[in-house]
Parts: sequence; structure tokens; C-alpha cells
Amino acid sequence: MSLYESWIEKAFTQEGHSVDSVWAEYLPKEQKIYEYIIGEKVEKIEGKVSELAERFDMTDEMIVAFIDGLNASLETEFDMESLTADSDVCININFEKLFKLMVEYKAEHLYTLPQWDGIYDAETKKRLTMEQKMAKTIVKGEKIGRNDPCPCGSGKKYKKCCGANA
Repeated sequence: MSLYESWIEKAFTQEGHSVDSVWAEYLPKEQKIYEYIIGEKVEKIEGKVSELAERFDMTDEMIVAFIDGLNASLETEFDMESLTADSDVCININFEKLFKLMVEYKAEHLYTLPQWDGIYDAETKKRLTMEQKMAKTIVKGEKIGRNDPCPCGSGKKYKKCCGANA
């Protein structure tokens, strides 16, 4: 069983519900890593999974969960199933992508950390937050009425042109 599978088995029930005791231990440790990364403006973390686990006072499974949490913000994503305790990892941090990922995941406890003030001013944080929230908003165009001119430019009514088969 991979470290990732082991983490999923510990952190979630068969029904997919979170195991509160596991998350209660993991989340404060995760937050400490982010406080360090953001506060010290660390752009690269590298080493073996087991070394990073020891460095950040976590289990190997927890470090894999941490990597999974920021995986979508990385230039090259890790194959989570293939990570072992001896896997060498190099995590290049892109602060803008990381901030937006935290907003996307609704991790308010992370994207509101005071350490972000050392990287972005309030206006930039607000802009990045809005950009991310708007990226997931679907904007529908005006509905075309049956008797409106067809948008294809034929000059016919929509119902007699592109809307005939709709």
C-alpha cells in the first residue's frame, strides 16, 4: 500500500467522511509549515519524504498529504501513488498559485494567515481572492428568443435557422 493510500485510509472512513482525530492532529502541523513557508518566503523545499516528515514533525503519510494539498499549485505535479519514504521531492513554491489554491479550497485559515502580509498587500490579496472566486463562476450569455435574429448572421429568425433543430 502506498503512503498516499495509507493516508486516505486513516483520514477518511469507508463512506468518505473525515476522521476528526486524524485531521485534528494534521491541520495544526500543516498550518505551521505554511506559516514557515510564507513567513520566510521559502520558494523551494526539497529532500526525501522521510526527511521532510522528520523536519516538520509529521509522519510520512502526513507529508504526502501535505504535498497532495499543494500539488495543484506546482509546475509539475507529483504522482501521489508513487511517493515512498525514500522518494526525493523538490517542491517549488509559486506564491500566487498557492494563495489562489487556498482560496479555491476555501481554506480561510490558510489564506488569511498574517504571514501573507509580508508577500502581498491587502489590495493584492483581495484581487487574487476575487480572481480565483470569479474563475469558478459561470456567466451565461443572454438567452436567444425564438423570434430574435439568428446569431450566426444569416438574417433569418433563430427558430428558422440554428434553432430549428434545437
